[in-house]
Amino acid sequence: MLLALGSCKSTAPSVSESNVKDFVKESYVEEIPATDLTFEMVLIPEGKFMMGSPESEANRKADEGPRKEVALDAFYMGKYEVTWDVFELFFKQNQELFKDLEVSKLDVIDAITRPSPPYEDPSYGMGKSGYPAISMSAYSALVFCKWLSSVTGKFYRLPTEAEWEYAAKAGTDTAYSFGDDVSKIDDYAVYYKNANNQYAKVGTKLPNPWGLYDMHGNVAEWTLDEYKENAYAITDPKNPWVQPTVIHPRVARGGSWDDDADVLRSSARVASSLKLQKRDPQIPKSFWWNTDSNFIGFRVVSPKVQPNTEEQAQFWQTVLDE
Repeated sequence: MLLALGSCKSTAPSVSESNVKDFVKESYVEEIPATDLTFEMVLIPEGKFMMGSPESEANRKADEGPRKEVALDAFYMGKYEVTWDVFELFFKQNQELFKDLEVSKLDVIDAITRPSPPYEDPSYGMGKSGYPAISMSAYSALVFCKWLSSVTGKFYRLPTEAEWEYAAKAGTDTAYSFGDDVSKIDDYAVYYKNANNQYAKVGTKLPNPWGLYDMHGNVAEWTLDEYKENAYAITDPKNPWVQPTVIHPRVARGGSWDDDADVLRSSARVASSLKLQKRDPQIPKSFWWNTDSNFIGFRVVSPKVQPNTEEQAQFWQTVLDE
């Protein structure tokens, strides 16, 4: 399964300022066929980093350690969180937009089950155009990734927890990508004290050193991992991934507009639970939507070394139980 995550035979080096600049030049804009919508992907260099937080870090939680050196292969990551503009293309009622795709792509996307909008507005009236998509389950985010992969012909998925933290730290080893001085957070993050009780359009604050926006705050972001308190002790140091076996708990990262600053730290981890669905009256509860997660969205990644067709099929079988 590591191949499906985008493996590379070379040994991951430490990241330097010069090779990050070279990788930034290789970033790209993905055009979604049959639409005028695009999204930007930033190439994150292969490298090693210390995953977790030091015991000296303020507000550190026990599940952020023990610290572990992790090596990761190169991957592309969304410059911004996935917006409603892109996510809603995935809905059933927009299926007709893609009827003129080549037959091979059309056959695949027509076979992917897609959600209709929920009974209640999943944006909670906070805005849609240019705003991050929220309220979807981790399952829904993953099916979206499979749909996006089929439409574009490029493999997209959620980031692993390790990939997310590596990208968030962006070569730093401090509580936040901008340092340890929390007084600077208003410049980089939408969070409880400055959010005016709602999320903001993506990219309204300063980016981290690798050009990624809203890695701290705005909306928390789903990762590919099942939450384990002792994850760092049980996973491999190369491309670690706790493969999901349950709906909850999954790991969300980055904190949100409804969180205090300590939850926005680069190493902070949050476990999902059934509480995200507590107001859902359906039996069984929806696989697609959470009634109580208007603070969780996601961003996509794509391995620099693309998995082949068989590896992709194995990956979707694993994460979607197909």
